[in-house]
Amino acid sequence: MTVRRIFTVVGAALAGTVNAADEAVPPADPREVRALLIDIGLLRPGAFDAELPAALRRFQARAGLVVDGIAGPRTSQALARSAREARHLRDLGMAA
Repeated sequence: MTVRRIFTVVGAALAGTVNAADEAVPPADPREVRALLIDIGLLRPGAFDAELPAALRRFQARAGLVVDGIAGPRTSQALARSAREARHLRDLGMAA
């Protein structure tokens, strides 16, 4: 995953904190969410689209977030952070 992809996901999440409360925040790009879930090992490469919401719900439950299967701002932020940490551990040669 590139830094640009991470910024795309995090940017969508941050938009939710900047926008007025009555404005709808656009959902995160499903391709980016898929890539982040693969990075943290909750989704296998080549998984079917139907598997994405279940993997997202598993992540939300583990992260202590509202489990709704939707990549809202808080979920996107936590997902990007977890993927970054997993990559860092892999770079250090430690299991993620």
